[in-house]
Amino acid sequence: MEKKITILGAGLVGSLLSILLQKRGYQVTILERRSDMRKANMSAGRSINLAMSVRGWAALEMAGLKKDIEEIAIPMYGRQIHNLDGTTVFQAYGKNNEAIYSVSRGDLNKKLISLAEANGVSIQFNQRVEDVELDTQVLKIEDAQTLVKSEYQDHEMIIAADGAFSALRNAYVKKDRFNYNQFYIEHGYKELFIPAGENNSFLIEEKALHIWPRKNFMLIALPNFDGSFTCTLFFPFEGNPSFSAIKTEADAKQFFETQFPDALELMPTFAEDYFKNPTSSLVTVKCFPWIYEDKSFLIGDAAHAIVPFYGQGMNAGFEDCRILMEIMDASSSKSWKEILPIYQQARKKNGDAVADLALQNFIEMRDLVADPLFLARKKIEKQLGLLYPAQFNSVYEMVSFSNTSYHFAISCQKAQDKLLQKIMAEGDFETNVNLPEFKNLLVNWIVEYANEVALLEK
Repeated sequence: MEKKITILGAGLVGSLLSILLQKRGYQVTILERRSDMRKANMSAGRSINLAMSVRGWAALEMAGLKKDIEEIAIPMYGRQIHNLDGTTVFQAYGKNNEAIYSVSRGDLNKKLISLAEANGVSIQFNQRVEDVELDTQVLKIEDAQTLVKSEYQDHEMIIAADGAFSALRNAYVKKDRFNYNQFYIEHGYKELFIPAGENNSFLIEEKALHIWPRKNFMLIALPNFDGSFTCTLFFPFEGNPSFSAIKTEADAKQFFETQFPDALELMPTFAEDYFKNPTSSLVTVKCFPWIYEDKSFLIGDAAHAIVPFYGQGMNAGFEDCRILMEIMDASSSKSWKEILPIYQQARKKNGDAVADLALQNFIEMRDLVADPLFLARKKIEKQLGLLYPAQFNSVYEMVSFSNTSYHFAISCQKAQDKLLQKIMAEGDFETNVNLPEFKNLLVNWIVEYANEVALLEK
């Protein structure tokens, strides 16, 4: 008898996971509430471009898909900061020319769906799961086109990859001793657009993530293959300025002329995009447990929805898939009863940690990237990483350019803050680093830091 699994959701995580499982001998069916996005245009205005980093690539490589996805990914080697006075500053992400990669969410999802089907996965579209009977594993479904209701039970395992408002997690919420926290930030987002120039040329630097930081709000832009940029305004819902305060085209234009004049010049469809595209909210979800006996479990956003400010939502979900497969491959029994508790223990603390990191990075992106002290600290971090590569790696580089656990990365923050405060209190680092007495101090501090960090790993 074939081992049958049903995955809820043909999004990024569900599609990738289906391929990994299908390659391990499972017969996978995906139930997707939306219609087939390959046959219709993606709904406009809700498509923040993604930033693929090391964790995402590692999972794709495990699935044998890295080359397929590299074809639609553009490297971004740093942040291009757009100041209010029109000047720009480039801030490299890594110390060794590392990059994160801009990928269109829609293009990536379409490609993964096609690759899933090519690997034998059955995807049933327009299937909205209304309820889940956890003990019997019965899925109550409504067809979004015909409105016909049915029940589905042809599986040994149900996996929820259906996002922040998961149908399976809603069933968990009704169970005794299920902990659930949902938190919205006061900001929402709206997609805007910078088209390509002549002959699909890029009108601003193509290999950077562009940020217009303005303290309590910001605009970002990520490159697309056709020379355009997908832009996202992160803005408070209420107050002044805010989405609620901008009521007319004149209001919107005046606000952008004041805050983002260089971006506005590149947006010929600005007014139409601003009022046509939806204003969407940003939610963080933490919950526990992620598993129900050996019958079902949560993965990706269904388990740990996060805000997008570290570019780690997709990467964390893909890492869930990779770690789950490693646990499964190492299991002698291949029993879900053995696999699922290990998966939950490995990923729950990391899901919480990346959620906290993402919230923290919003403050960095909208405010601190233009602060001289912050920039000085970032410069020192990179120099420390080059001088002491075995002992020091910044939290950002741990998160974006390694597979170091999120939990360990966030645990290192206090130790790194303490080290950087000592260094910066001594004055100009570039001058001091050449002085013998300071070098001795620095060596001692690095040893103290390394010892402190070593305790965190135990």
